[in-house]
Amino acid sequence: MIYKYLMPVAARHASKWIVLSVDILLVLMTFVMVYFIRFHLTFNFNVEHLWMELPIIAILAFTSFMLTGSYKGIIRYTGVKDLMNIFMAVCVLTVLTSAFVVANKELALIPSLTIPKSIIIMHAFLNFVVLALSRLTFKILYRYVHCKLKATKRILIYGAGEAGIMTHDALVNSVDKKNKVIAFIDDDKHKIGNSINGTKIMERSYVDEAFIKKNRIDEIIVSIQNTSSSKFRESIERLIDYETEIKIVPPIDKWMNGELNVNEIKPLQLEDLLDRTPICIENEGLCKEFSNKVLLVTGAAGSIGSEISRQLVKFNFKKLVLIDIAESALYDLQQELKQAGIKNFHPIVTDVRDQHGLERIFEVHQPDIIFHAAAYKHVPLMEDQPYEAVKVNVGGTRLLAKMALKHQADKFVFVSTDKAVNPTNVMGATKRAAEIYIGSLQEKSTKTKFITTRFGNVLGSNGSVIPLFKKQLEKGGPLTVTHEEVTRYFMTIPEASQLVLEAGTMGKGGEIFIFDMGESVKIMDLAKNMIRLSGLRYPEDIDIKITGLRPGEKLYEELLANGENTLPTYHEKIMISKVKEMNYEKLRGKIDALCVLNLFHDKNVVVKKLKEIVPEFVSKNSSYEHLDQIEKARTPNYNILQSLNYVSQNYNF
Repeated sequence: MIYKYLMPVAARHASKWIVLSVDILLVLMTFVMVYFIRFHLTFNFNVEHLWMELPIIAILAFTSFMLTGSYKGIIRYTGVKDLMNIFMAVCVLTVLTSAFVVANKELALIPSLTIPKSIIIMHAFLNFVVLALSRLTFKILYRYVHCKLKATKRILIYGAGEAGIMTHDALVNSVDKKNKVIAFIDDDKHKIGNSINGTKIMERSYVDEAFIKKNRIDEIIVSIQNTSSSKFRESIERLIDYETEIKIVPPIDKWMNGELNVNEIKPLQLEDLLDRTPICIENEGLCKEFSNKVLLVTGAAGSIGSEISRQLVKFNFKKLVLIDIAESALYDLQQELKQAGIKNFHPIVTDVRDQHGLERIFEVHQPDIIFHAAAYKHVPLMEDQPYEAVKVNVGGTRLLAKMALKHQADKFVFVSTDKAVNPTNVMGATKRAAEIYIGSLQEKSTKTKFITTRFGNVLGSNGSVIPLFKKQLEKGGPLTVTHEEVTRYFMTIPEASQLVLEAGTMGKGGEIFIFDMGESVKIMDLAKNMIRLSGLRYPEDIDIKITGLRPGEKLYEELLANGENTLPTYHEKIMISKVKEMNYEKLRGKIDALCVLNLFHDKNVVVKKLKEIVPEFVSKNSSYEHLDQIEKARTPNYNILQSLNYVSQNYNF
């Protein structure tokens, strides 16, 4: 009943004139109360004088409130600043009252009227208390009706520190969301048993499935700051088994204007459970590096290429050229950038294998910095069709790099992969061959700097394990994992893109940049966490099926090849791979030969040549394993291979 009549009024801001009128009325009431208290709770004072003083006090109160604006605050959001305004108003009223008494005594305006000093002092004190209490009482009543009687979400806050307190305040003061904070939970034993704003602090171990069900908890919000990634992950993994939604509060430095908004509290994502600290690159040199430059991105519609493009548009570039063969995906990126108000970018549908198309693009746009992200990346498909992998990953890179050299671009940044390290599949071997080729061009380049970035799997990229698991969950499972012990390194798409941009600034030519990506993650654990984050249980609700390693797939990925070491850079999370000495001139000839041999579409010949270029390439779980044991490929085209090898090393292809 209270809710029915109170909420329509509370839902609107009370008129400031109503607040002003109520404040003046309270001032008059306290003035009468002070007289009553001053004379020992009796009426042994001149009541006629009191009636004469009340209109004067009302006028003075009106003046003080108008001067300080204390009546303008929204009462249900009363805070420290509002109480300070009330204090100022009371001080002004006290000064005005004292000034009136002195002036009246000197000028004899109303000879029989006087207000004792004790009344003025007592009135000031009681006035502030009553005005402050009136606002706080209304605020508490509103919160009780709005947040208690009609709470739609019952919440636990994990973390009773400063961030947890600010999270609590943001939740209970939210207008458009109705929340009730049941308790804080914390691991600090010194805090257990205390309370914050009337909300008790409990030990985390006390919270279990029975507690969640008994208190009908809808959400657990994790508000922990300044903790290690491993401890943070350990804390969260204890909670995700409960059948309730888990949300996290972002780092304080990401809060808008230093204040937390309820909309900034996001559901827990899988990347939050990775045992690694997210890498943040803040380099003012990027602005200078890309300023007034023509930038070209290949594979611009892909997961990495599109994020590189999104980050590049933040800079003051001269022109941004976006290349991709995927028409629909490139169109989507074009519309996204247009809606964001980005100008002077040029989406072009073309193939990195098209020499005439690339020649035209370089002649028209004259790019200064090239980010080469176009590639075939799916291991099983490329294992079955090595000539396609060679055409794009080797041939496309080779052609694009030669264009950059011919047109004297400033930098060529190549996006590689950890699968290029001691490769066990065709895809990884082609990426390593491409690394070798651009390394060979660096030796004869006088202007263009060729740079490689190498990183692991990217969360959420097209065809990666996370989207696959999500689709399998939507269909009711099971989730498929190739091996119980398979592990991978992971990073987010923005992190990977930042590495590429940073390399474009940091690189001096010839380097392979790698990330300190923390510990590798077991895919089996990843699958279990995804099931739990979906509110389901393993194996009761969703099972996990072991399918066996795919052709060319490794159990463990590596970031450094045999014979490689690392050198530090000015960023603690970015290192330079120190590669072993190579005969780049000879290897470049072999790669040229590979591109010619690829025209014959003979799998064994192509893979054999790849193994010659990349000696550490050892096929696993693959039909090409026999090529590691024999000296010559037993194919009809082997004699052609020998001839083309000679031709390619003596003529320019």
